Amino acid sequence: MEKRTVLFVDDEEKSLSSIKRAFLGERYETLFTNSAKEAIEILKQNEVHVLVTDMRMPEMSGDELLKIVKEEYPHIVRMAFSAYISTLFSAVHKQEVFRFITKSSGFTAELKAAVREALDYYNHYNKRDKLVERLEQYDPNIGEKV
Repeated sequence: MEKRTVLFVDDEEKSLSSIKRAFLGERYETLFTNSAKEAIEILKQNEVHVLVTDMRMPEMSGDELLKIVKEEYPHIVRMAFSAYISTLFSAVHKQEVFRFITKSSGFTAELKAAVREALDYYNHYNKRDKLVERLEQYDPNIGEKV
C-alpha cells in the first residue's frame, strides 16, 4: 500500500511541537505548519490524505481552511481540534469533518487514535473507489473492457 500523508495545522508553536513529538515514528508521513495559508501551499505541492487543523488561527481560521479543502480536495479526510467547543460544532456540520478533538492536556493521545481511524477510513474508501472504477470499465454483458 502506498505511503499516506497527514498534515497538521496549528498556529500555537507549543501545541504544534507537542503534536510533532506525539507523532514521531508513525508509519505515515507527517507534515506540520503554523498557518492555514501555508497549509494550502503544502496541499498544492504534496499528496495529503488527512488534514488536521486547529480552528482558531489568525489570518485564516480553521473553518475557512476546511471549506477550501472540502471544495478543492474533497478526497482528503478532514479533522479539527480546538480548545473552544463551539467552533468545533460549526466545522462538523458545515465542512463534514470526520472527527473533532477538544484541546486539553493530553489531547495528543486521542488525536493519534483519531488519525489512525481517519487513515483507515481513507484507505477503505480509496480501495472502494478504485474497485468501482475498474468495474465501470467492463461491459457486464460480455465481461470485457469497454
